[in-house]
Amino acid sequence: RIGEGDKGLNTGGMGAVSPVPFADASFMEKVQKKIVRPTLEGLKKEGIPYTGFIFFGLIKVEEEPYVIEYNVRMGDPETEVVVPRLKTDLLELLALAGEKRLSEAKTEFDERFATTVMLVSGGYPGSYEKGKTISGLDAVKDTVLFHAGTKNSEAGEIVTNGGRVIALTALGDDMPSALEKSLDAAKSIDFEGKYYRKDIGFDL
Repeated sequence: RIGEGDKGLNTGGMGAVSPVPFADASFMEKVQKKIVRPTLEGLKKEGIPYTGFIFFGLIKVEEEPYVIEYNVRMGDPETEVVVPRLKTDLLELLALAGEKRLSEAKTEFDERFATTVMLVSGGYPGSYEKGKTISGLDAVKDTVLFHAGTKNSEAGEIVTNGGRVIALTALGDDMPSALEKSLDAAKSIDFEGKYYRKDIGFDL
């Protein structure tokens, strides 16, 4: 995940060069040289036989990359834009990693852009209410719905049950077309207190 200042964009940027404009080939080489390689070399030097995800939360200050956070998992909602672009069977990749044979894997990715808009409960990340009825889910087209903070009520309705309610991921030939689908889905779904960012991606 790459953020510029306090503005982050969750995109499905897999490969040598990120689709985020400010993260060009030169910047990504700095990321490899100053952050990724030293991390891996450090694990090796300390004899840590690590198998799994390493999530680098980065920020760009002037022209230099800095680490905001490390996580030994995939991020949320970053995962929601990465996985839909992965054509290779994820279970197969995980099995190979567990057998120390990941180098044998042949991964293939959808070349399209992916964007995710997260619907959150009113008041999040502070206090918020749960149990708000969610409507409009059936009206969503061309967008994957990742239920995060939802549950089935005793009345058979889908209701809110957390701060981050639903992640809306769409694919497109370019970022604007993918983003338009995600935002259309955000407009179609409704619940009391619904909130979502409308400026994601427009600074790029």
